Amino acid sequence: MNYWLFEQVNALARATPWLHPVLLGYADYGVALFGLLLVAGWWVARHSSRPEPVAAVICAVVATPAAVAINQPIVNAVHEARPYTTHPGALVLVSRSADFSFPSDHAVMAGSVALGLVFVSRGLAVLTTVAALVMAFARVYVAAHYPGDVLVGLALGAAVALVVYLVAHTGVTRLVETATRFRRLCPLVLASPPGTTR
Repeated sequence: MNYWLFEQVNALARATPWLHPVLLGYADYGVALFGLLLVAGWWVARHSSRPEPVAAVICAVVATPAAVAINQPIVNAVHEARPYTTHPGALVLVSRSADFSFPSDHAVMAGSVALGLVFVSRGLAVLTTVAALVMAFARVYVAAHYPGDVLVGLALGAAVALVVYLVAHTGVTRLVETATRFRRLCPLVLASPPGTTR
């Protein structure tokens, strides 16, 4: 099924050359969008005048590199070859890499950010989830990964973000509350001090 789905997406890539620049650019550089979405999450949380969303953003920022770091030993243990190695006739749009395929680092990162922002803003979470799904599709479209690589990557990233949130959110919220007591730190975490009406 994994190979069959990859072949279907690769056939779609052959039939849609006009999409190549868009999806290749996103597959390669879309990581920057997720960084911007985290910044947007901080901005939204800061303007909520509540410490809990700010703490949730901090948890998401910590969870994202943690998820990618957790993924690395899994990638090396599974040792799955890239699709362009096992499917020599496939249309390959991405630069070939010597590292392994399962799970996808890009999908892990995207899944972590998407789940992390669920606790910050519903609108941002929806936008980031769509961006994560498009990233997962793009990585298969350019023949960098199999569908299973990106699906497991999304799930792993989301799971790590959820665990970080559940374990750390209460403590981080207390740290944010403490920061609001300092004049120089407060503007970084809350646009308006607690109890201020706007």
